Amino acid sequence: MNNIIFNYLIRNYLKTVFIVILIIYSFGLILNLFEEIEFFKESNASILKPLILSGLFIPSLVIKLLPFIIFFSSIWFITKIKNNKDLLILKVHGYSNFKIFFILATTSFLFGWMILIIANPITSSMVTYYEKTKSEYARDIEHLISFNKNGLWIKESFQEGERIITAEKPEKFDLINVTIFEFKGDHKLITKIFAKKANIRTKKWVLEDVVVSNLENEIFVKNKIEKFLINSNYDFAKINTLFNNADTISFIDLAFKKKKMLDTGYSESFLKESLHSMLSIPFFLFLMTALATVLAMVSLRKYEGFKFFILGFLISVIVYYFKDFSLALGKTDRIPIILAIWTPVLTLSLFTLIGVLQINEK
Repeated sequence: MNNIIFNYLIRNYLKTVFIVILIIYSFGLILNLFEEIEFFKESNASILKPLILSGLFIPSLVIKLLPFIIFFSSIWFITKIKNNKDLLILKVHGYSNFKIFFILATTSFLFGWMILIIANPITSSMVTYYEKTKSEYARDIEHLISFNKNGLWIKESFQEGERIITAEKPEKFDLINVTIFEFKGDHKLITKIFAKKANIRTKKWVLEDVVVSNLENEIFVKNKIEKFLINSNYDFAKINTLFNNADTISFIDLAFKKKKMLDTGYSESFLKESLHSMLSIPFFLFLMTALATVLAMVSLRKYEGFKFFILGFLISVIVYYFKDFSLALGKTDRIPIILAIWTPVLTLSLFTLIGVLQINEK
């Protein structure tokens, strides 16, 4: 009998989670589809391309929202079994509030690890394909940036024409072994710039050990310069944001291929942040399930229907902004980034522990 009840709890809880995931996926697909249609409206892409790319992009968004999906799924499930008297039946068969909480929270915890190990490598590949496909259709855009095995590539417009910049790799605030080609409006090459290093802390780049070749009478004339300044549309912060896209990196790569990724040019701080952010997901799912269980079992008598939903929504908003605020402190070096990632987990643990002790007394 206990096995039947145990299977009933897990099966119906996971069914509720997948229903909420499907709702979020469908809603996200519709919203993102409008953006993709706008992007492809002047291209010769097939009519299915926006739909396919939206379908590839949304799963990574679902994983980001997973703690809140689990939170509302847990509230929905607990509310449902309370309203149809299943909660009373469970208690008759020896299932206390604490036991129900522990089964649901442990299921969420294991579900989080399954997402990291199985789903995340798939979604990271999907996002990589998504970005690659969109970049192919964006070649006519004035400003482009990409990073591959050949290094960093930037295309940008400036006052006299266009500029293509390549660099072997980024290194803190510098780009190493930089080559710059400048073209006039008629796409004629007018200047070639070679530099050992370029400091890109601001949009006024400082190039060092520079060789500038200017076109004079159809001949390129070389000049060696110790330092050379150019104004770019990009600075370190903007390049770092575009280049370090955690959605394209899988948990498996972070766990087992970190050295290779560092050699490719990823910053160690970014990889550390991404790894710990992913590692925190199963713990967040456990705690959000615990929080939802406490909220549902303690507050159902006090708050009904719409008021109860509003209470749950406000709590999820507070958790989201607290997590975002803590991460912002880490990124600005106010606190260590690892502490910034795990502080919301530790704080939630304290609150849920108090709540779980309360429901266990009921």
